Amino acid sequence: MTLSVSDALRQRISTRAFLDTPVSEDQVRGLLELASRAPSGGNLQPWQVHVVAGEARQRVIDAVKASQAEHFKGEPELEYRVYPKPLEEPWYSRRFACGEAMYASIGIDREDKTGRLIQFARNFEFFGAPVGLFVSLHTSMQPGQWSDCGMFIQSFVLAAEEAGLATCCQEFWAAFPKAVKGAVGIGGDYTLFCGIALGHADPDAPINTTRTARAGVDEFARFEGF
Repeated sequence: MTLSVSDALRQRISTRAFLDTPVSEDQVRGLLELASRAPSGGNLQPWQVHVVAGEARQRVIDAVKASQAEHFKGEPELEYRVYPKPLEEPWYSRRFACGEAMYASIGIDREDKTGRLIQFARNFEFFGAPVGLFVSLHTSMQPGQWSDCGMFIQSFVLAAEEAGLATCCQEFWAAFPKAVKGAVGIGGDYTLFCGIALGHADPDAPINTTRTARAGVDEFARFEGF
């Protein structure tokens, strides 16, 4: 039975523990073809995607890990600021609650700085996913095209959910643009937006039981004229 869009939206999570079960190039191509139907202003289709697996995936991991020492010496080499600074309410509390829920699921408390760093470092390996995708767009693109790119990514992760695959969107990679771009061949005239880990979720991993709350409709929507 085909998964409905409603069910895919309800059950999709940011998976942070994957099995090493391979995902074929044909599978990824099929998902990208579906995602390419996402709307975009003027049909610009501003997204560019680089897909890595096997040796290419490892090349990215090695390049980013090698750049860590330089990255943390001073001001991080951010491609763009992922969150506002400072992050105000209600957004700060939502992000805080998300992190607390994730670490609680694997028994890491707030004082366990080492444990948190070890878990954070899993980002560098796509959380064990066998396939990584990097989404970028030309530096000339404007906020409207960034929005289009987000719709493309959402379409991709929902298509993956329908196919029985798991995903995790990782803005984390935008903190290492030079290393990632060099490893996968993204041009300097492109902005690295995010990575996406793709694979089969580990059903026995406690971290994959994490479920984050959503604000009620009345918190973010206003209705008039009904």
